[in-house]
Amino acid sequence: MTTILRIDASVRRTDNPVADYNSISRTLADSFVEQWKENDPEVEMILRDVGMTPPDFIGNDWIASVFTPDAERTEQQKELVSLSDTLIDELDRADVLLISTPMYNYGMPAALKAWFDQIIRINKTFTFDLARGDFPLEPIMSGKALVLLTSAGEFGFEKGGIRDGSGHLSAHIDTLRKYLGAEHMFEAAAEYQEFADDRHDASVASAHASAREIARTLSS
Repeated sequence: MTTILRIDASVRRTDNPVADYNSISRTLADSFVEQWKENDPEVEMILRDVGMTPPDFIGNDWIASVFTPDAERTEQQKELVSLSDTLIDELDRADVLLISTPMYNYGMPAALKAWFDQIIRINKTFTFDLARGDFPLEPIMSGKALVLLTSAGEFGFEKGGIRDGSGHLSAHIDTLRKYLGAEHMFEAAAEYQEFADDRHDASVASAHASAREIARTLSS
């Protein structure tokens, strides 16, 4: 049975009285899941809504705790890393990682970055060995697929686009995905939200179609 870990990062809901206020990235994830369940009704879903319930930011004492051997941690240190342990366990159980997120200020929302900081952790999702030379970090997990569904107010962030190089959401996650055990990343993006014109409508429709097609491909 396939397990999907769904991570939603938008601070917007999908049931606002004014439809224009609804999260686009969340609805893209809904389309993906609906299509997957048509092909695979038995799929197991793990839900982690970091947009509505942001993980704690890491701090000085958290870092000290994760670098302390398990057997030597105090009760306070164990409590500090308990959320991290839970998030890593969710990641470990998943075959497919589904991240829905808007682009905020040309990058990922703070809550999603906090999630990454909680799970990219020494001896849990990567090992560190200076004997490897200039590349001492090595991922521990493998064999997963990452699906990234995004929304943006502007457009043209793709390679060769008019804003090529200014959007850091997809590029950042693509860099980090190896520490999630994700060997492949599939993307769909809805753009032009701030323009609210026909281009936006077409982009959203195309993103929903792409999300469904990715789900069909991965679930077949």
